[in-house]
Amino acid sequence: MSEETRAADSDVPAHVIQALGSTPYVSVATWRKNGKEVRTPVWVARSGERLYVFTEGKSGKVKRIRNDGRSAVAPCDVRGNVKGDFTPAHARIVEDAATIERAYAALKAKYGWQMWLTDLMSKLSGRYDKRAMLEIVLEG
Repeated sequence: MSEETRAADSDVPAHVIQALGSTPYVSVATWRKNGKEVRTPVWVARSGERLYVFTEGKSGKVKRIRNDGRSAVAPCDVRGNVKGDFTPAHARIVEDAATIERAYAALKAKYGWQMWLTDLMSKLSGRYDKRAMLEIVLEG
């Protein structure tokens, strides 16, 4: 496979990153300390070769990722029914403002009014500033 068809910083084919970034929902698998897998359906947006997900800052997935960044991602429906194969990945909690801004811009571009409404409701309820942004890098 040529370098143009693979992501620059991974061995994952570019079409896999594009497909996961364009699907409405992905299932993010993370692992508890005891080794049990936990899958969560979430919105996802792609910026370059990375995927971004926002979530409540004290959610279980944030705690699991903080403990161990190992994860996996697969396309799914809103209920979490997986629609394809899981791709191994590494997730991290984003701290820098520029990356968070870029991630939100990608989510707003993808989800439009749905993201606007979600942001509004989060701001009104006081939860907006308690969010965490997750960056997911697919692994080959």
